[in-house]
Amino acid sequence: MLALKPHQGSWAPVDEAHTPIDAARELAWGGPQAPGAWTKVVRRFRDGRSTVWWAADAVLGGYGPHQAVRLIVATADPATLPAKATWYLATNLPRPGSVRAAWSPHPAAGLAEIVRLYGLRTWIEQGYKQVKDELGWADFQVRSDAAIRRHWALVACAFTFCRHARPADPVPPPHLPPAPADTDGGERGAHRHSATRATVLASRRPLRPRLADPLRTAATLVAQLVEQAPAR
Repeated sequence: MLALKPHQGSWAPVDEAHTPIDAARELAWGGPQAPGAWTKVVRRFRDGRSTVWWAADAVLGGYGPHQAVRLIVATADPATLPAKATWYLATNLPRPGSVRAAWSPHPAAGLAEIVRLYGLRTWIEQGYKQVKDELGWADFQVRSDAAIRRHWALVACAFTFCRHARPADPVPPPHLPPAPADTDGGERGAHRHSATRATVLASRRPLRPRLADPLRTAATLVAQLVEQAPAR
């Protein structure tokens, strides 16, 4: 599933749509009571909020509901297609009930499922950026695919060596006072902090400088991403 630019040009006959936004404007829309080609999609978030969007299969060049790649338009307002609340998506997930759905290696996906999946993109990218920064994958600039894979292998080997050479963690002191559970809001929705999380960061001064555990840090970031995902 990929996002397309609204004005990304495509070869087509002169009397047909040439860009995704042109294809979206050709879809019939008579308002919420007569949506025409549009299907109502309710987006639900973890904090309990919900918003109504509209989605439709569009036709543009080689894109189509029965083609190998579909063009999906999802928007908060089909009449105006606001730039900040309209998605133009290309996906190879077949349309439910189509001929391709019978033999495609990918599962069929309706409009609501495609909108839900793409809605997770922002949080997936944010989590990936955090993990990439922790592992040091953002600290190089190369061009070839082989060079990138070699760099990743070296980084993984270095962190594995550090983890193996790291001495065992000291036993934490007993009876650590638990942190009070609290709830905070925000764009991602309500997030409840664990009541068992220790408020004491370190019980004593370390004997010598030590390296942080990158594997544990990455696992923690991924767990927090899953816990704080805004949509479901």
